[in-house]
Parts: sequence; C-alpha cells; structure tokens
Amino acid sequence: MQLSTGGDMLNFGFWDESTVSPIDAQEKLCTKFAEFSHLKSAENILDVGSGLSAPAFFWAEKYPHLSITSVNINNSQLVSAKNKLSLNSRFDVRFINSTATSLPFADDSMDRILAFESAQHFKPLDFFISECKRILKSDGILSFAIPILGKDFSQPLLKLGILSMTWSSEHYSKNHILSTVSKNNFEILEEKLIGSNVYPPLADYYSKNRESIQKKILKNYSPSVEKILWRSIKKMRETSEKNIIDYLLLSCKKI
Repeated sequence: MQLSTGGDMLNFGFWDESTVSPIDAQEKLCTKFAEFSHLKSAENILDVGSGLSAPAFFWAEKYPHLSITSVNINNSQLVSAKNKLSLNSRFDVRFINSTATSLPFADDSMDRILAFESAQHFKPLDFFISECKRILKSDGILSFAIPILGKDFSQPLLKLGILSMTWSSEHYSKNHILSTVSKNNFEILEEKLIGSNVYPPLADYYSKNRESIQKKILKNYSPSVEKILWRSIKKMRETSEKNIIDYLLLSCKKI
C-alpha cells in the first residue's frame, strides 16, 4: 500500500460509496477498528505489529485519553515512528522492539491488545494469543483486523496463485483463528467479514488510476515490480469474488 499512497498507513483500507482515495479508505478502517475494539472505554492499549505507527497516532488524535504502546519487531520502522512522534509530542505513544510471541509486559496490565492487519505475520498464532491472555486485564479485549482465507483449503497455495508469493504471511482461515482464540479462553464478542469492502474496490481504484500510480512506483522501482503488483491486484479481486480470500474483524474478551 505504501508504494501506491506514499503515506505511512500500511493497511488495505475499508471502501464504501463515499471513499475517495486509499488514504481515506485506510483512515476509515482505522476508525472502524477503533470502534470495533471499544477504544473509547479503554486506557492502556497495546498495538502489536504496529508498522510505522500511523494507526497509533490516528487513534491517539481521536482518543487523547489513551496511553498506547506500539510493539514492532522491525526496529527501523520504530525509529521512523519515534522521529514522527517528536513532531507530535502531545501523543501518549511509546515504542517497544519485540516479537509478538514473547511480549515484555506484566500480567493483567493492558485494557486492549490490537493486531491491526499484523497477526497474519505471527507464528505460531497460538503463542501470541496466549501472551495476550496473560497480559490483558480481566474483561480486557483482544481485537484483530486480518486478511484471511475464505475457507479451509487442503492446498491453499494453488488457490492463491501469484498471491502465494506476494502475500508474504501466514494464510490463516477464519476457523483456525476462532478455534485458537477459543482454546485460549477468550469469548467472541463480535466478528465481521468485510472482504467485499476491501479487495474489489481497492482493485478498481488501482485499475482506474494505474497510470498515475505507476509513475509513483517507477520513481523508486523497476517496471517489473509494478507489473507484479498489478498481477497481484487483479488476482486479489478474483480470489475475493470467489471467496478464496476474505478480511476478518474480530473482537474477543478475556474470561
């Protein structure tokens, strides 16, 4: 996404009839996820797999009462986020370099743990969820926004085609995520599939604006990179329409 937008948001975005750009869509998904995670009633937030921390800054602006800790295994992204925070010192955001499967936080210390389009990179997922159970306060909420497989396939890579190479993450299904969450004694609060508001409209936007996006990409990358991206975008739409891939919003409560 950063290739085409030039911004610091890394998520696919949520598209509806009023969406005008990828950045607009990304901010809508941030807003939707915040509401889904009940951030308004929280204080201490752990954002795991925080990328460049643009969502954390977005939430800090919207909910000034929040104390947010951004966790990322990628230290260079954390350094970039710290530099941006120096320009917005009013935000209560701190940064920790750590893996998602062994989190350096005390038991019962967080109100919310967010995996905002990041948990597809966590392996084993069970280790991450177990850590969340330990760290969350009583009745704390764990939330996911995650690209998923639409079904449990015996050979998912064959179904994904080029996405099996360009979708550089684990390929979890909804059933796998729900069963892993339940196994770790979380109660499902809400789940929603939003793939139709994610993949096809993003593909449509790219198709309509390919020439201008291509110019941006070619400033830093070879034409072959854009061609692979274009093929991936088309495959993304195709697999979404066939329910091979989807996008899950999930919130669950520690019990």
